[in-house]
Amino acid sequence: MGIEIERKFLVVGDGWREAAHQVVPMAQGYLNDLAAMDDASGAGRAAMKASVRVRIAGDEAFLNLKSRELGHTRQEFDYPIPVADARDLLALSVGGLIDKRRHYVRHEGHLWEVDEFLGDNAGLVVAEIELASADTEFAKPDWAGAEVTDCVRYYNLALATRPYAQWSRAERDGAVADAV
Repeated sequence: MGIEIERKFLVVGDGWREAAHQVVPMAQGYLNDLAAMDDASGAGRAAMKASVRVRIAGDEAFLNLKSRELGHTRQEFDYPIPVADARDLLALSVGGLIDKRRHYVRHEGHLWEVDEFLGDNAGLVVAEIELASADTEFAKPDWAGAEVTDCVRYYNLALATRPYAQWSRAERDGAVADAV
């Protein structure tokens, strides 16, 4: 079983751009949507317990399953697939497609992934850091602003369902909490 331990932050300013050593264009979509992951009853009976994502990253493609836990630790399974298959699966996606550029930035011994969203999510830039354990210490760069690890609306699955372009000013400013 794969475990992902990840923290997510809003990006402030452009200080990260000069430090980026690689950029990879990404297109991704989901074979299920946020509603399938939602447990409106609160009884732990959501229809699906994992998101199913298809991603084309540069000249590679992957099928990914990620458990629905909120927070920084989730089960994650990632499988390489042929790019042609990924294109066909993207055509079956529910919700919108996520179009972004992932910038890889090293900062004080850790690799940060800065996602610059395009299309319906243009204007949103988030940074993620994957950690070896939940208590791993790391230096937060100046350009990493507010932490949004526990904010569902910043999850890519949520952005495919309700993109940044549809957010209210209050949501963009962080004045509205996510409903859990």
